[in-house]
Amino acid sequence: MPTRRHALALIAAASGAAALPAAAQRANAMPEELRKALERDPGAPVLGNPDGDITLTEFFDYNCPFCRKMLLTMQKLIGADPKLRVVLHEWPVFGEGSEFAARAALASLQQGKYWQMHSGLLSMSGRAEQASVLRVARKVGLDIPRLEKDMQGEAVSAQIDRSIELADHMGLVGTPTLICGDEAVFGENSLADLQALVARGRKTLAS
Repeated sequence: MPTRRHALALIAAASGAAALPAAAQRANAMPEELRKALERDPGAPVLGNPDGDITLTEFFDYNCPFCRKMLLTMQKLIGADPKLRVVLHEWPVFGEGSEFAARAALASLQQGKYWQMHSGLLSMSGRAEQASVLRVARKVGLDIPRLEKDMQGEAVSAQIDRSIELADHMGLVGTPTLICGDEAVFGENSLADLQALVARGRKTLAS
């Protein structure tokens, strides 16, 4: 994993790359070292096909209303594309409740219930904060004392730090941000939009 300053030196902001015409983007192709940091971080949760032929990376926050709206769209996208690999980067930008939720979600990996926790948090009607996050954790059957201990572990802290550093030094403007190939999109996107992004990513990486 490159340091955050190294990552900054490796690539122009992904948000800027998203505005480039597709034909021009290979001239600004993402260096493999940064792609590895985004797509192959061993601590980042993976959905879909772990051996898929293309990776879609999402930066999100559990208190982001657009991230919540995207949950069903992401489920449909993964269900319709058996070769898609999705990597999730917890990017808690909406305050202490968001960080608590991110820590709880990442800690749930150690109990094998990340997807249940992730979808439960994004399906909440109220704000994600300590009390509401723990209610979701109980509902999905997590061992709460173990979860609370694991939330304070070095692995969870390091994973959040890496995601924040990557987002910061790529110049990402907010959540959700989705990156595929050499292109990034920001905000709520339709299923068709995301399918087109993935198709462009496959075409770009094959060229």
